[in-house]
Amino acid sequence: MSKRKASVITDASTLKNRRVTAAGAENATDTNHQGLSSHIFTPAPSGDIGLIESITLKNFMCHHSFGPVQFGPHVNFIVGNNGSGKSAILTGLIVGLGGKATMTNRGVSLKDFVKTGESTADVIVKLRNRGADAYKKDLYGDYITVEQRISSDGSRGYKLKSKSGQLVSNKKEELVAVLDHFNIQLDNPVSILSQEMSKQFLHSKNESDKYKFFMKATLLEQMKRDYIHIKHTETITRQQVEKQEECLKDLKQEFLQKKERYESLSSFSDLKENLESLKKQMAWCLVRDKEQSIQQLKEEIQKEEKDKKHEDNLHLCQSKLTQMEKRLQVIKKRADSLREEQKLLKEDNLNFKQQAKIVNKAHKEQELVYFRALNKLKQTEREQNLLQEKINKAKASERLNNSGETRRSRQQATLGELQEQLAELKRTCSQLNEDIKKKHQALLKGKEERDKLRVEAKSVQFAYESKQKRKNQLLASRSNKLKRFGDDVPDLIAAISDAFAAGSFIKKPVGPIGACISLKDPTLAVAVECCLRSFMKAFCCDNYKDELVLQRLMSRFYPKGNRPQIVVSPFTDKLYNVHGRKACHPDYPTVLDMITSATPVIVNCLIDMRGIETILIIKEKDKARRIMQKGRPPKNCREAFTAEGDQVFPNRYYTSEFSMAKYLSGDIETEIHVLESELENLEAQLSRFQLQVNSVSEDIVNMESSLNNTIKTLKKTQASENQVKAAISELETANEEQSDDISSLEEVAQENQQKIETEKQAVQEAKAELDKQRKASEEADSKYSSVRDKIDQLLEEMEPLKDEQLKLETECVKHERNLKLLEKKLKGHEGNIQAMKSVLSGNEQDLQENMKKATQISPERQHVTSTTKSIDSEITRLKKKLKVYEGNHGEQELVIRSLSVRCKLYFNNFLIKMNCCGAMIFDHNNETLSISVKPPGRDKDGASDMRSLSGGERSFSTVCFMLSLWEITESPFRCLDEFDVYMDMHNRRICLDLLLELSERQHLRQFIFITPLNTSNLPKSALIKIHHLRDPEREDGQSRDRDL
Repeated sequence: MSKRKASVITDASTLKNRRVTAAGAENATDTNHQGLSSHIFTPAPSGDIGLIESITLKNFMCHHSFGPVQFGPHVNFIVGNNGSGKSAILTGLIVGLGGKATMTNRGVSLKDFVKTGESTADVIVKLRNRGADAYKKDLYGDYITVEQRISSDGSRGYKLKSKSGQLVSNKKEELVAVLDHFNIQLDNPVSILSQEMSKQFLHSKNESDKYKFFMKATLLEQMKRDYIHIKHTETITRQQVEKQEECLKDLKQEFLQKKERYESLSSFSDLKENLESLKKQMAWCLVRDKEQSIQQLKEEIQKEEKDKKHEDNLHLCQSKLTQMEKRLQVIKKRADSLREEQKLLKEDNLNFKQQAKIVNKAHKEQELVYFRALNKLKQTEREQNLLQEKINKAKASERLNNSGETRRSRQQATLGELQEQLAELKRTCSQLNEDIKKKHQALLKGKEERDKLRVEAKSVQFAYESKQKRKNQLLASRSNKLKRFGDDVPDLIAAISDAFAAGSFIKKPVGPIGACISLKDPTLAVAVECCLRSFMKAFCCDNYKDELVLQRLMSRFYPKGNRPQIVVSPFTDKLYNVHGRKACHPDYPTVLDMITSATPVIVNCLIDMRGIETILIIKEKDKARRIMQKGRPPKNCREAFTAEGDQVFPNRYYTSEFSMAKYLSGDIETEIHVLESELENLEAQLSRFQLQVNSVSEDIVNMESSLNNTIKTLKKTQASENQVKAAISELETANEEQSDDISSLEEVAQENQQKIETEKQAVQEAKAELDKQRKASEEADSKYSSVRDKIDQLLEEMEPLKDEQLKLETECVKHERNLKLLEKKLKGHEGNIQAMKSVLSGNEQDLQENMKKATQISPERQHVTSTTKSIDSEITRLKKKLKVYEGNHGEQELVIRSLSVRCKLYFNNFLIKMNCCGAMIFDHNNETLSISVKPPGRDKDGASDMRSLSGGERSFSTVCFMLSLWEITESPFRCLDEFDVYMDMHNRRICLDLLLELSERQHLRQFIFITPLNTSNLPKSALIKIHHLRDPEREDGQSRDRDL
């Protein structure tokens, strides 16, 4: 539907801005009627576009040269007798703006309007084109001149000129565009009502004719025809769409070729044939698509059945898991054997330590026995020497025989002194022996204390050197943090970068892991380091080829067997989904929750190798024990770590050896300061230990010197004692009677000699026993040291075994998880194949059904090359277009009823002006319109239809009906031809009053009234312009204008 036809059927909400609404119509009921003499018009602005400025006729109808007739912008009256050219102006206006000859009701062809004897006729119409809504203002200016030349053969030509007279276009399409823009509707009787049209509809007594007039005036008739056609086409289209809703996605080219005819809705039969053709093609298009999908599905099934990737991966994973379990069993057996050996060695260590103490004690006791036996032998030898001297003296005394009493008394006195001296020497020897024993024990204690101090000093020295090395690393890490992980790590990282740039790596390795992670809570650094252990210095590789390259690089910087660990796992850009296996506790996080990394490779590696998603961090020891050991552990939780680094299992607890984080501490300066403080403390401890060792060593030296001096003093005292004993023995021998038998002395001497031999044998035996005890002591000490060395060696061997066992356990868990995943994938793969086969079976059945349906629609198979997607989009676009059309213009019945109600309202208001009442009854079902009017003075009579009214009353009612239509429709100008020919003066005055009142209300529109009657009683106003036409002079029909 064109813009000219559609614009008049708009709702009140879509009327153009320039239209003056009839909101004042309701107030018209309360407004008293005023006569023409008292009605004063006030100046008002005029419309901007579409108004008729002038019209000029040449050789048109019976006029040689007529015009130009200059029209005013508001109300225009064209007055003249019959034949003066009033109707020629109206006819020229219709023809000049492109109307057909049949619209004028004055001829059947355009050649009928060419003056007799002339070959052409010219009609020039000048239209206003101003304001914001002007049509191509920069091209036409303020006016558009439409010149039309009609030939005697019925043809015509157009010229559209600008304000300056320049030709702009000579095409009819441009004229139609101008009329559409100005909303000029030549075939609408509301815009231009000729005499014939008025007689045909308004003065007809047939109610059906009035209804047709109403429909034609409001363009509802045209809209109804178009709407029915569109509805019918929409119904057909919807049926096709519903039938082929999933199939209409192809044939876009064919659809676009017929788009113009389809949108114009002018050739329904062609559209129906096209839709039938599309229907057939769509049916076989479904078959073709189904066949293609079946073939594709078969190929996919064959491909999936040939794909053994999942089975191969499953077998490979099972073999890897078996190998890992075997290795793990070997390591566990080795670790268990080492633990048993360590346990036995610890028992042996205790036994050997106890035996060493016993043997050392026995050695020291035997040493005392030896020295005692040796001293006793020496004493017996001295006694033997004295006895031999006594024998010799006795023999000499016997020869001399010159002893006296005086000498005997002197000897008795000397003997008493010597006995007292002997007793004093014995007491001194006994005291010296006690002193020697005490000093020997003190010396042993001193040596033990010195050894103990030396061991402790060695431990402190080791800690000092370790912390000094750590301090140097931290100082170096001020400029490069990687040095915290080893002095050679920066060089290794640079070598890795160079190798990757040279293309040696498929993917660049990542590490050390500790350098790639950070903590959300720095206070948990010790716990995280104790959890990750050797993984802090580990590197990650994507594949085994990269691992070999990295091993070669590491061999430059690390000795064999001391390089960092390498973890091989495919790199991925996404973190693992651990939602189902993550440890859950409302108060305590996992290690996974506490670490962050710039790359998911590191986190995924720690999940695989350490299972950090299953390890909780519980700061307090007591809470950790309560949660993990006094009840069921949290779901998915294998172990936990405290803030001090203690490791807590459900059935065991390991205390951490670390007190400070080595790699993850955030504040290097603080750690350096702490290390410096600890180094100072260790230096003070070393100094203190050195002083204590020196002091104890000096004490040992002093005690050894004092012991030696005491032993020397004891030996001297024993020698003095032996001398005193010998002197006493000599004096006693001298005091004996000379008759003492020398032979008895000799017997005693012989007994002493035997005693000496016995004591010598005892000394030898004690010496042998002492050597045996010394050897046993040395052997015990050697065994004790050997066991200690073995225990230390076992500890060194067990540490890498623990790490290896932990690594293998993590690998086994990973492979078990992968095995379950691969089994699930294999089952899914097999299920997918079965599902695809079932889908294939269903598709084959659908294909048979589609073949049957397609054969019923079109027995001959259609060759379809396009897809169904394009035509589906076009059908969707058509649906949207129909919805937009309905939204813009409303439903047909709703629009008709709305306009009819408004028409009734305005009709009643206009009747009130004449003190009449009436009704306008629409029967939309039977398409009739009946008008009943009750004139004034006939209160007792009921309302009468138009047939019972007089000619003037009928004309007045017709004018009211016409004015009602004017109120509900749009047009820039209104033309009314001889509206008052059948009215008396009273009704004519009322009608003129109504017309002028309406024109004042709708001051933006132009009104042209044609009448043969006198207009002298019209009010004086600048808004009214009266054109008086001369009486018929066919040769000169020029008008004279009078402005009032």
